[in-house]
Amino acid sequence: MPEARTVARQRELTYIQAVTEALRWALEEYPEALVFGEDMGLPGGPYGATKGLRKQFGERVFDTPISESAIIGAAVGAAMRGMRPIVEIMFADFFLVALDQVVNQAANVRYVSRGRFGAPLTIRSQQAATPGACAQHSQSLEALFCHIPGVRVCLPSTPADAYQLLRSAIACDDPVVVLESRALYPSKAPLSLDAEVEPIGGSRLVRTGRSATLVSWGRTAIEAVTAADVLAEEGIEVDVIDLRWLAPLDFDAVAASVARTSRLVIAHEANITGGFGAELAARAARECFWDLDAPVERVGLPDTRVPAAPSLQQVLVPDATAIEATVRRVIGA
Repeated sequence: MPEARTVARQRELTYIQAVTEALRWALEEYPEALVFGEDMGLPGGPYGATKGLRKQFGERVFDTPISESAIIGAAVGAAMRGMRPIVEIMFADFFLVALDQVVNQAANVRYVSRGRFGAPLTIRSQQAATPGACAQHSQSLEALFCHIPGVRVCLPSTPADAYQLLRSAIACDDPVVVLESRALYPSKAPLSLDAEVEPIGGSRLVRTGRSATLVSWGRTAIEAVTAADVLAEEGIEVDVIDLRWLAPLDFDAVAASVARTSRLVIAHEANITGGFGAELAARAARECFWDLDAPVERVGLPDTRVPAAPSLQQVLVPDATAIEATVRRVIGA
């Protein structure tokens, strides 16, 4: 019987369906869990993440006014009083009107209360460019959140990670920002709904090679794998690391890979200047200096706004072709 149940719980889901299943798991697992945000109740979420959950769990899934500061502020208060809220900010760009609630409230709860209170709060959002999205709906802001002590940050790149990382975030007793990719919502893959809840943190070595180390996260991690597949056809094998979590950062995995390959390429969709790739490059310069045979290279969005036109996005947003070209340059191919 246990074997039959395990097989039944292996399902092929889209990325957004995996998010829904993680939310369903949370509401079943934690009586204190709440899910709320703009259009999260009867409408089923702006992207369908809460489809059917209001009907199943009633008023534990509900809509809020269009006020990001109110959403996160209410979630911080609820978390401090024993609830386990999971809220959605429709676009990561909209975090910027609620930074006080994230930086000065959620991140500080445990510190300023000397551990008397915690903030088991999960904030979901989606970010980065999609065709037609304007400059106020296309930014990649992960570096901003990684700069805030007390906040955990993850970026799932696959349906399995969308399920697993969100469950890890919800189970955590500290505030966690989960940055999903709207561009990946339709992607589909098998995953296990019965998998154990993973601890916070940890990267994944997606493929191995000795020519270079290629590090990425979120949507760009998928582009990195595509680039590695093209390079492999010519005998250029690279390590591809999907960081998954930026805070806490699994830099040991990066350092171990660089020790084998002697070259490092970092790819992300955020702007180059001040992007999280700069933090990785700085740490590599200090901790991997004697292993590096070439300068660390970064692939990212130029320091410009993201245009709505798909043709312009195609030129600016980093893709597999840009990553492939950078790897070739680093290894001198």
